[in-house]
Amino acid sequence: MNWNAFNLYNYKTLACVLFLICHSFYNPTDSGAVQITQSNLDMVLASNEIVFINFYAEWCKFSNMLMPIFDEAADEVTKAGYDTGKVVMGKVDCDKEGAVATRFHITKYPTLKMFRNGMPAKKEYRGQRSVEAFADFIKKQLTDPVVTFGAIKELHDLSEDKRHIIGYMDRRDQPEYDTFRRVAANLKDECQFHVGFGDASQQMHPPGQPIVVFRTDRKKSTEPDETFTGSLLNFEELYKWAQEKCIPLVREITFENAEELTEEGLPFLILFHHPDDNESIKKYKEVIQNELEGEKQNMNFLTADGVRFEHPLHHLGKSITDLPLIAIDSFRHMYMFPDYKEMEKPGRLKQFLLDLYSGKLHREFHYGPDPDQPVLNLEVKVTTPPESTFKKLAPSKNRYTLLRDEL
Repeated sequence: MNWNAFNLYNYKTLACVLFLICHSFYNPTDSGAVQITQSNLDMVLASNEIVFINFYAEWCKFSNMLMPIFDEAADEVTKAGYDTGKVVMGKVDCDKEGAVATRFHITKYPTLKMFRNGMPAKKEYRGQRSVEAFADFIKKQLTDPVVTFGAIKELHDLSEDKRHIIGYMDRRDQPEYDTFRRVAANLKDECQFHVGFGDASQQMHPPGQPIVVFRTDRKKSTEPDETFTGSLLNFEELYKWAQEKCIPLVREITFENAEELTEEGLPFLILFHHPDDNESIKKYKEVIQNELEGEKQNMNFLTADGVRFEHPLHHLGKSITDLPLIAIDSFRHMYMFPDYKEMEKPGRLKQFLLDLYSGKLHREFHYGPDPDQPVLNLEVKVTTPPESTFKKLAPSKNRYTLLRDEL
């Protein structure tokens, strides 16, 4: 090799090494999740049906633990060969992209959010943090959100534990079905969606006039079926209506959704019931609907399986044999409604909430019932109401860096 050739070889080698070093430094995500910034965020959301984003901070140890797992999962999703525009896994460095973090109300690191058709899902991802779990989650999100029925009689067998949105259509290729399917994709975790075409549903609607109907969870609710009266060509209008129907005023709390419910920051009014007792749930929902709907900005109305949530009962000095019963968890203390049978008396349950707001529940737990006239009692025994048990189901410090603790 002559001197010029030797220098040229060394130059190319050095250039290649420098390129690799620079490429790794300035673009560390040539594989794995796509780096999302303020400049490309809207484009990514608009051009993909599913966008699954890891909001992280480089200084957060939990973010650093998750990052290689999330990147590997992104590679697995890429290998799965989904059609272009179907799905992308991305990540946002919240220190560098503060505007993006603020836009989506990030309050802890790492936060995993899914976006469908450009809209953020109501629920964060709170499942297992493994490559397999992430890949399975994506696969599930891409399954058809609408079940097609071939005859009206099939609708008689729908689960009475679930809420349903049913479409009666002429053809699969009509624009109203496209709107219906998009809404179903966004709310598939809240409701079950069904559709019938042609002969399967013609007796339920006039030709050329498709309709959509809501059916409640009949085992636990008394709401009647309701037909959508707006435009089936207007996504926002149908989505708003379906969202109101699919996400009820009274929800069930489970160990799976407790964290997200605590993050909403509202006290809980909880009916603890036996798992076989649906009647108390119906009565509770009727009272909430008729008397307390105006309090939904101040209180989360919930039902809980008293067998699964036996520990809070013990905290209240009760057991499964005392079900059903009602309690408030304020995230500081728990207060029990005096008598479940009093629930249906007009105004009793609302007064229970008002007594919480005024501090009366806390005061009476300490000092006994308020007297009609001021009485000086120097021998009052001070007690403490049971501490909240549901606050322990809030975001774990063993899984997240909570931003409020970093201030």
